[in-house]
Amino acid sequence: MGDRKPGLTYAEAGVDIDAGNALVDAIKPAAAATRRPGVVDGLGGFGALFDLKAAGYSDPVLVAATDGVGTKLKIAIETEAFDTIGIDLVAMCVNDLVCQGAEPLFFLDYFATGKLEVGAAARIVTGIAEGCRLSGCALIGGETAEMPGMYAPGDFDLAGFAVGAMERGQGLPAGVAEGDVLLGLASDGVHSNGYSLVRKVVDRSGLDWQAPAPFASEQSLGTALLTPTRLYVKPVLAAVRAGGVHALAHITGGGLTENLPRVLPEGLGAEIDLSSWTLPPVFAWLAAEGGLETPELLKTFNAGIGMVLSVAADRADAVADLLSSEGETVCRIGQVVAGQGVRYSGALS
Repeated sequence: MGDRKPGLTYAEAGVDIDAGNALVDAIKPAAAATRRPGVVDGLGGFGALFDLKAAGYSDPVLVAATDGVGTKLKIAIETEAFDTIGIDLVAMCVNDLVCQGAEPLFFLDYFATGKLEVGAAARIVTGIAEGCRLSGCALIGGETAEMPGMYAPGDFDLAGFAVGAMERGQGLPAGVAEGDVLLGLASDGVHSNGYSLVRKVVDRSGLDWQAPAPFASEQSLGTALLTPTRLYVKPVLAAVRAGGVHALAHITGGGLTENLPRVLPEGLGAEIDLSSWTLPPVFAWLAAEGGLETPELLKTFNAGIGMVLSVAADRADAVADLLSSEGETVCRIGQVVAGQGVRYSGALS
């Protein structure tokens, strides 16, 4: 037999198992802080257990949602600002989940990178845990994949998976009718959709991420555009439980134009008064710098409205007051009408 070739190790191939173990140890306290009734075990097993009976459900229907953060990640990577991108990941999943009328119960994440940097990864997962804590769900597991050659140095991707529950027969949408009032909840900015266009506009502007944001005082452009997606879970669930909410629409990719019709029954549409809220400065800047026409803006971004509730007319004031007391900025933006799709009146300003 010829000379034996030198032995290789997994670490020499680019995968550091010790770093993965160090990451698990680093994030355990953050995950533990999200514990809620129903959680059976902590991190580290091959699977995670959740007891629906212990969570207070008698005849539950499970609801699941999955999403990512999209190319907003590129800004986080290029600015090395990792602390809030995990909140975006959670919000994109749980804000969808509540639109079905479900309470988020637990969350799992998938983090993939070419080379695991424990410090950066721990900041990302700590943000995920914070998003879970703020929305009342437990971070009960996840997967970290170190894949040399799959990602450029410093690059990574995130995916999230949320599972919630509701008692049988309490799902949404339900009972949407002509005359329902549409209540819009203010967004905290661009949230996590349309960032391929955002980055194109920024490139056209000639600004770098460290430049002062033209639309936000005392913030860099990168910091302002990384403002995390607002978590609507707790206020919206309180409104649903109070009665009168017929439907919820999370305004993500597709904007008001595409997302509202998803929760309206056949034969009903939405009439929206664009002058009923003030367009946030970030969208005014994007529209001006990118030469975006109003239809393009409304079909790409949330334009300042991150969640819409369809509410029985006789309950609209009470629901609006409740949401306001929960810290939301609420606007009556329109009503449900006969027809289909979304009709706009007024102008964004």
